[in-house]
Amino acid sequence: MQRPLPQVHNKLLASLAPDEYGLLAPHLAQIDLERGRLLYDPGDRVDVVYFPHDGVISLMTLMENGAAIESTTIGCEGALGLMAAVSPRQSLSRAIVQTPTRAARISAAQLHEAWEKSPRIRDLVDRHSEALYGHAIQSVACNALHSVEARFCRWLLTCHDRISNDTVALTQEFLADMLGVQRTTVTAVARALQANGAIRYRRGVVDIIDRSVLEQLACECYGVIRRNYERLLPEEG
Repeated sequence: MQRPLPQVHNKLLASLAPDEYGLLAPHLAQIDLERGRLLYDPGDRVDVVYFPHDGVISLMTLMENGAAIESTTIGCEGALGLMAAVSPRQSLSRAIVQTPTRAARISAAQLHEAWEKSPRIRDLVDRHSEALYGHAIQSVACNALHSVEARFCRWLLTCHDRISNDTVALTQEFLADMLGVQRTTVTAVARALQANGAIRYRRGVVDIIDRSVLEQLACECYGVIRRNYERLLPEEG
């Protein structure tokens, strides 16, 4: 479903000067992405780049036996497939819409034309690549070293930063895949967080009740990743 472009909420797009944004604006289309929509699988050619305004896209690393775990997420601070602005790319992971997401999209070819003309766009692509890499390597350490509860809290905080309300609609299966655990483990952790007053957990829905509790229980990786994005990527405006 396409609509006219609204006010820009994606921080990368919003940071561009009017003449730089003008290189992209005629080619941007505003779309609504439903939860669970598959955007790319490993090996797919990245021919469309997505700039989320509100919502979360998850990058999942897949194993041959079908197991999967989340490596990074992308929200209003960044873009999916941005390196395709430099040269043709194939996706290295599964990209799936984690929450209902509003996004601007542009073809990789049209973005490449703007990238060639604008030093600012080239700089943003480089900085975003570094920030996403930092996110991924921090996630590797987090998944190996930190408890499921701490990682769940980190994930909820990261998601909360990128959506416009306090309710996250996710299936138990999706949560288990993202955390790399059994569904029964997700249920146990969610109930513990509910008992602490941090969330309200219903089937397929998490309501964030007290963010401060999540911040106390989350691992250090939440702050590390957030500061890295703040250092490398521009604030809106």
